Amino acid sequence: MFVPFDSLPGTARIWIYQADRKLNEVEKTTISSVLHSFTSQWTAHQQPLKASFAVLHDYFVVLAVDESYTEASGCSIDSSVAVIRQLCAQLDVDLLGRNKIAFYIDEQVHLIPINELKSKQQEGFWSANATVFDNTILTKDAFLSSWKTKAAGTWLNRYLSTKALQHTEN
Repeated sequence: MFVPFDSLPGTARIWIYQADRKLNEVEKTTISSVLHSFTSQWTAHQQPLKASFAVLHDYFVVLAVDESYTEASGCSIDSSVAVIRQLCAQLDVDLLGRNKIAFYIDEQVHLIPINELKSKQQEGFWSANATVFDNTILTKDAFLSSWKTKAAGTWLNRYLSTKALQHTEN
């Protein structure tokens, strides 16, 4: 059963899907329509899931389930991925790829292919203090508190010099 995203508890389980390009208004409306319909009837072992979604920053689709109500099962998770795959095909967008990292710079999302991270860091495009989106977040509480985080606190720190990391600690 669909519920407003804000009404889900902090313990709600989430999945974050990042588009490989900016979504336009028509695409965001389509995603919202499809996911509203899906979450309204989403079940696990014939039990309704209390679920919601959000489309954020023109790049992200967040799907959420209150597992204190009903736990998502493997089959129910598979059905959600099938809906995301359907959206990918329908909109010609990749929501399942993990080959681009999203940075939030000057109030805008910028995608950098993983194979360009080092050169973009050396060019000064991003630094230890750059804000990145951590799409591995698993709960709504973590999403609200640390989805946007500093690059130095993530696996991206491997691209940073010791000097740059020390600068963030001061």
